[in-house]
Amino acid sequence: MKNMTSEPLDDDPQADSETFEDGWLPIREVARLTGVNAVTLRAWERRYGLIVPHRTPKGHRLYSTAHVDRVLTILTWLNRGVSVSQVKQLIDNEQSPPLSVENDWDRLRQNLLEAITALAERRLDDTLNQAMSLYPPRTLCEQLLMPLLASLEQRWQGQFGAQLERVFFYSWLRSKFGARLYHNNRQVSGAPLLLINHSDVPMEPHVWLTAWLLSSADCPVEVFDWPLPPGELPLACEYLKPRAVLLYSSKSLNLAQLPRLLNNIDCPTLIIGPTVRIHSAELSVSVSEVPGLTLAEDPLTAQATLQSLGLI
Repeated sequence: MKNMTSEPLDDDPQADSETFEDGWLPIREVARLTGVNAVTLRAWERRYGLIVPHRTPKGHRLYSTAHVDRVLTILTWLNRGVSVSQVKQLIDNEQSPPLSVENDWDRLRQNLLEAITALAERRLDDTLNQAMSLYPPRTLCEQLLMPLLASLEQRWQGQFGAQLERVFFYSWLRSKFGARLYHNNRQVSGAPLLLINHSDVPMEPHVWLTAWLLSSADCPVEVFDWPLPPGELPLACEYLKPRAVLLYSSKSLNLAQLPRLLNNIDCPTLIIGPTVRIHSAELSVSVSEVPGLTLAEDPLTAQATLQSLGLI
């Protein structure tokens, strides 16, 4: 029988208390401070030697403040578009940012695109799983998934078979991130974020991208993948008691219904998506008229806004 204990769990509560006293940090604390989950930290260590933690006699990983600073430096490079395989050399040699960065984001996007074109679900799943193990959710959204969605929308303009590809990919994406969301929700407690697809677009991909990104910050997220009529949103809030309500829309809104829709909502509300650009002037007025209302154009901005409000 295969030995299942070869990889340390890094989860010993007693080890946690001892490490804090000695100034060392357990992997879960580093993940909380940096936003890089434990799976990714381990992958960076094993595959690229990016972070080499101290080990206890029992094999638990311990990190110093210098390790935390190095993780943040790695994130800086990743957010510039550098692939994880290139980062170690750049940091260790203290190189300046190159004028043109060689990275594997284009290759990853092309692999995903080819899998979508071939309706190859397993290949699509394996490619994204590998990327998820190497990159934090925010970097993955910014450098891979959002550019992929934008290029797909351009590709599908008037193309034969576009609807087939769209339905295949959107169905897969909803299933993929829905499963991740379910798993993440089972690991945390507390008041959820209530995210509502307020578009008439079925399986709106950016709704599920937003949900996954927010849940990766250890925040429970409830998704309603269908608009709620005015009058029923307060009922949902009465049952769920959310910390905030998020309305995602990629289409024009009936702004005349907005005050009624958000009436009797006693938590912060956030409107997300291209509709913020479509109605920029009108929604700016609504922000001043509807208490607790804020705006965000995309999932990344929504995450940053909720963090600034202390909601995640």
